Amino acid sequence: MTTPAAWHSLAATAVLLDGFHALKHALRFSADVPLAVAADRAAALALADDLAPDVRPALETLLTEVGEEAYRALVPRPHPTGVAALAVRPSRAANLDALTATARTAPVVVLDNPRNLGNAGAVIRLAAGFGATGVVTTGTLDPWHPTVVRGGAGLHFATAVEHLDVEELPPGPVFAFDAEGDDIRGVKLPDDAVLAFGSERSGLSEALRARTDHLLALPMRPQVSSYNLATSVAMTLYHWSAGAS
Repeated sequence: MTTPAAWHSLAATAVLLDGFHALKHALRFSADVPLAVAADRAAALALADDLAPDVRPALETLLTEVGEEAYRALVPRPHPTGVAALAVRPSRAANLDALTATARTAPVVVLDNPRNLGNAGAVIRLAAGFGATGVVTTGTLDPWHPTVVRGGAGLHFATAVEHLDVEELPPGPVFAFDAEGDDIRGVKLPDDAVLAFGSERSGLSEALRARTDHLLALPMRPQVSSYNLATSVAMTLYHWSAGAS
């Protein structure tokens, strides 16, 4: 039986998974999930039958029904699916091993001093979907902030997610994005690329510019000032995955 005391004790160091879909993704990518609760266990298992039968056996074992009132007392922002879980954050050492591997087969995405937590979560979801090696943030934003994890829908466990200083960035050619750069449509992005995107307001930092090997720009209609950060990352990862040259 999951008790409020057990939940709150683990919550101090664990990652909160908000909702059925976050828990589903975490389980698919082998997250260590010691506690999972549902306001209505039968409803959560029925959702698994409809949307994710592959994780139904794990949920059958994990899920504890706590009732609506107790569920709402355990989470700061109740999810419509009435499901929540606590997962163990992957070790920094394991993430760094993946990010710094000498024979990477997919790019690393760098968010240079990002400001918007929801955008960061959306980028992690994109990186997982495209099979990127990982996502790195510089600056003050914690990529494991609960709001970022919520935006990532549990897919932090499908790719390496870490905070690093600019001088600690993984090896590989750095392709940074700026309106003054070369059109990306004429460039083939290598698998070991480090793809760097500036903050939503300030663009690339001087430190990141100094590390840049290639300055690129995304195609954009005149008089349109910018794309959303997640949109820019999506366009770039699609270009890489399509092998355009």
